[in-house]
Amino acid sequence: MTRPTPRRTVLAAALAAAAGTAVPASAVAAPAPSAPRAAPGRPGKGVPSLVDNHAWTTHADWRSGEAAGARAVPGRRPGLVIARPAGRIDYTDPHTGKTAAWEYASWTSPEHRSPVPATEAVAHWNAHTPAGTWLQVELLGTYSDGTATPAYVLGRWTAGDGDGDIRRTSVDGQKDGRSTVYTDTFAIDDAASGLRLASYRLRLTLYRAPGTRLTPTVWRLGAMASDIPDRFTVPASTPAYAGELIVPRYSQEIHKGQYPQYDNGGEAWCSPTSSQMIVEYWDRRPTAADLAWVDPAFADPQVCHAARYTYDYQYGGCGNWPFNAAYAATYRDMSAVVTRLRSLNDLETLVRAGIPAITSQSFLKTELTGAGYGTSGHLMTVIGFTADGDVIANDPASPGDPEVRRVYLRREFENIWLRTKRYNASGKVVSGTGGVCYLYWPAHPGERRRGALASVGVRA
Repeated sequence: MTRPTPRRTVLAAALAAAAGTAVPASAVAAPAPSAPRAAPGRPGKGVPSLVDNHAWTTHADWRSGEAAGARAVPGRRPGLVIARPAGRIDYTDPHTGKTAAWEYASWTSPEHRSPVPATEAVAHWNAHTPAGTWLQVELLGTYSDGTATPAYVLGRWTAGDGDGDIRRTSVDGQKDGRSTVYTDTFAIDDAASGLRLASYRLRLTLYRAPGTRLTPTVWRLGAMASDIPDRFTVPASTPAYAGELIVPRYSQEIHKGQYPQYDNGGEAWCSPTSSQMIVEYWDRRPTAADLAWVDPAFADPQVCHAARYTYDYQYGGCGNWPFNAAYAATYRDMSAVVTRLRSLNDLETLVRAGIPAITSQSFLKTELTGAGYGTSGHLMTVIGFTADGDVIANDPASPGDPEVRRVYLRREFENIWLRTKRYNASGKVVSGTGGVCYLYWPAHPGERRRGALASVGVRA
């Protein structure tokens, strides 16, 4: 089965250009260059981290930034809201052509100096945006040479898409000759130059219809900065846990041709299908009223719902990483982040604590035994591990819901998920995701789950 081309094709092409041009097709079958082999299992003490997660979530956090019309609100789940408008703008929605006036307030975080000087950064936010409101997240970075990045927009987002809402969107064409934003990912153009993102602030702007008392509420704002080395293969981890979570099984394939305005229907809905599985694992789901727009003849209407409300109108797809996390966090008391993990041992820690994860990977048909397809970008849900350490995954690229549960060989799965470079079917060097995953969990987890998240670098 051929999978759709993801929106990171441009990023992959840029990385391939930096690494060299196409290689002969025969190289696809040749052994991939090997990375230095480390001892199996978890990275040991003294091994530098390749990923830094940082987030602002507490009342003290929200009070620490620079506010212009925004106010921190205390409570069991502290947040940021509009207190009074700091100004008004006219925004022409590029996807509807409509121009409307909006009041706004803003908040700029303190500078975060990452312990990982980064080649990439991905933001995330957890928020409530009632109809007639939206938000924008920008990255204001400082390079390792002390110069500043532009103010890069990493998302314009609202939960809805009604007549009074904007269309949620990424912003193309953002670059300064040293870095580029690819849909949702800030990336240094030439990692080999040594230039890195040394620190950043995040600027959050909250918008509402003029003359109303509406406001978005933002509970979490953060970013994942990373510097994953180029590698075709990764060290193997040693199995450390066997067990399986019971997670709903949904196939994207049964939605082929449904609502083609959202990225050509279900054939490309791996990300929202995976997101919906985990949302429902945590006992959250759309209401009957939420699903009233879906054709009653369609099975699993909640998957259609997830696709519609993760859709990025600029990218033209449902695979925007932060938009999926933001969608999950629209459900009652849910938190969500986009991050990178180090090995399958990290996933074992999470699953042992009852937290499934959504992983992003690309591979040839011959590289993942039992998948039956190749993909240039695909999301699936890791729900457990066998006694032999193999990966139990809910793979939405299955012909029907009963076939969604799959078992994939540990070594194959770990390598295709964690590598940053691979050969595609044409023999060209293209990018891999380097361990990207989505993590969703209840906003007030117990100590066991809080500890598991902390062990993988995520502050609950």
